[in-house]
Amino acid sequence: MLTVETRHAIDPIAARAMDTAALRSHFHAGGLFAAGEIRLVYTHYDRLILGGVVPEGGSLVLDAVAEAGTTSILDRREMGILNIGGPGEVAAGGESWAMQKGEILYLPLGSGPVTFSGQGRFYVTSAPAHRATEAKLVTPEMANRLELGAQESVNRRSLLQFIHPDIVDSCQLVMGYTIIHEGSAWNTMPAHTHDRRMEAYLYFDMDPAQRVFHLMGQPQETRHIVMGPEEAVISPPWSIHAGAGTGAYSFCWVMAGDNVDFTDMDMVAIADMT
Repeated sequence: MLTVETRHAIDPIAARAMDTAALRSHFHAGGLFAAGEIRLVYTHYDRLILGGVVPEGGSLVLDAVAEAGTTSILDRREMGILNIGGPGEVAAGGESWAMQKGEILYLPLGSGPVTFSGQGRFYVTSAPAHRATEAKLVTPEMANRLELGAQESVNRRSLLQFIHPDIVDSCQLVMGYTIIHEGSAWNTMPAHTHDRRMEAYLYFDMDPAQRVFHLMGQPQETRHIVMGPEEAVISPPWSIHAGAGTGAYSFCWVMAGDNVDFTDMDMVAIADMT
């Protein structure tokens, strides 16, 4: 079963006037992971698609998505897939990959239908692509690992880059995840924006009773959205994206836009935020 929800782009002036319900309806994506289903969100931010696939021990095929306007989803797109569940398998383009939790698979333009099977819980991201490259499975050991922050500022974290120019030859997708260390709460603080790229977060590996308070909005017009486990949030190019959790958590980040330069960002001093 495939369901697709569309999210239109919102400008910062319109976002200023939104209440909690309106912010959530435009930027929050919950209920992505349902047993035996493929649930996608098609965004008008750099045409990124994100969603969840849960084969629940069987097999699910992702092929035609009407919103993409092509016969098969990867006819003019590339895809990043993160497994946040048990052992699973992904097959596409005549190849198959066994995927363990924490691994990310990159599929290039022209890979054809994608089959998901096993006990995996697959987080799927996709962006338009202009050329075919090579599929690649990246394990946490193969990822670029950056140790960031400090315990005294409550933002000590490990950032793992998977779909990144040093590892995968992608067109515009950049993808990885960040693990917050025990005793820390903040992610991506100090905050930043990057007007040339949008970003989306998926929060996972959280206690169901805990929450992350995700910050968004312009640096001088901040807002927040309360996030539960396995929920995603869409970050427009004009918005900061940061958050603090009430317990341990990780988050997967994916970017799409003009370039694949991870450091292309505009930093915002903490004292300048309001």
